[in-house]
Formats: sequence, C-alpha cells, structure tokens
Amino acid sequence: MTRLRVVRYLNTTPLVHAFQKGLIDHDFDLAYDVPSECASKLDQGISDLGIIPSIEYARRKPPYRIVPDISISSKGPVGSIFLFHRGALARIESVALDTSSRTSVALAQVILKDKYGLDIVAVPHPPDLDAMLESADAALVIGDPALEYTDRPEDRLDLGREWTELTGLPFVYAFWAGHEGAVSKDEVRKLIKSKDLGLDCLGEIANEYAVTHRHPVSLYKAYLSDHLQYPFGPDEQAGLKEFYRRAHRIGLIESEPALRFYET
Repeated sequence: MTRLRVVRYLNTTPLVHAFQKGLIDHDFDLAYDVPSECASKLDQGISDLGIIPSIEYARRKPPYRIVPDISISSKGPVGSIFLFHRGALARIESVALDTSSRTSVALAQVILKDKYGLDIVAVPHPPDLDAMLESADAALVIGDPALEYTDRPEDRLDLGREWTELTGLPFVYAFWAGHEGAVSKDEVRKLIKSKDLGLDCLGEIANEYAVTHRHPVSLYKAYLSDHLQYPFGPDEQAGLKEFYRRAHRIGLIESEPALRFYET
C-alpha cells in the first residue's frame, strides 16, 4: 500500500476528495498533517509520497520526483497567506512566522527583501495573530487559520498578490513529491484523475467545510475557485524556477534544482 501524506488544509481537499468519497478505486493509505510535517514525514520515510512545500523540494538531496500536472498555486491574490502588520510596512524589523509551511516563510523573506528592501528577524510562533503581533512587528499566518482572519482590521499583504506583482508569474506553494520509484505510472494517473474530479466538486467541498467554520460558503467557494489554481504547466514551472532563483540568491537554498517528474 502506497502511503500518502496529505496537508490538512482546505486548499488540498480538491486533490484527494475523489479518494475520500470513493470515486476512484485505489490502494493509497492517506494520512494528514500540516505542510512542514508532510515534508518531514516524507524525508524520514514514514510516507512514500506527500504534498510538500515547494521550498522543501529544493532542499532535498538527492532530489525527489514530482507528480506532473498537479500543484497548489495562485496567480494574484491567494487569500490564505497574509503578512499582517500594525505599524508602517517600512518599519518592520521582526516577523512572527507560522512555521506550518516553510514555503510561505521563504516567500515572505523573498518579498520583503526583493520588493521592500527589508531584512527581517524571524520569530517562530504558533498561528495566534494577537499573540504574534504582540511579539513582533508583523505576523505571517497561512492556510486555514488565515482564512478565519480575513475580516481582521489590521493592514496586510497578500503574498500571492505581492509575488505576481513582483514577477508577473504564478506562485507554486506545494505539490505531490516523493522518492524515486515510490509510485507507479498507474498511481500517478490516479492522482491526476483525482485532481480533475475534485475540481468538479468545489461547491460540495466548500459546503462541507463551511459546516464547521464560521464564514459563509461563498467565501470558501471563491477561495477554491477564484484564488487557487491546480495545474502545473509551463507558467507554474516558470514561477517555481523564479522562486528558486530568488531564494538561492538570498541564501535560503544552496542551489536551484531541476524539476524532475514521475512518468505517466
């Protein structure tokens, strides 16, 4: 049985909804975690394939392979990766960082350095916005916790918007990756089919999520359908390579990796 480690966020649900609902016959064993732990479990060999933060692919030696045609990305506002700040942006010196996703932490550092000329002191912190803003000048909150903070009064940067304004490219937050030979061609095709079926069910996914969360269905549906994108085509690959280039330039990764895909 192939062990999959899945991010426990709304944005990944379209990728596995078909498995969860029995729409595809499969032999996958699905386990759920935050993005950083999905990467750690994959590295430790606890899982065979995981939805990992894109920065972690660049830090893996030897490199993983990537499932083609699937990413979690945005071109423009993403709606779930916010850098909140109460004072002037130019005066930010310290940032409380939700370390659940190492990619978002790296993206914040790239944006603040390349677009605003800021070098920051990083303060790791659980995703509690009030506590974060008491301990630092700004706070990075990502994923489902960030969705629940959309009506907060503080000024914020949407890092998806910031990236696309800076580069003109999509930003790739995460993708399926695993060890060489971890999945068969048939399993790769099932993962792609699951994504395609999930994209036909965004309304259903948003409805189910809204039952246990405080915002209306319309917010979660708009997030899935208007802010997020799930292909991994030439534009997404160009955006990912540009991220690696900038991350390497400021010392966040040792080198810029080639993109190596599983075969279908």
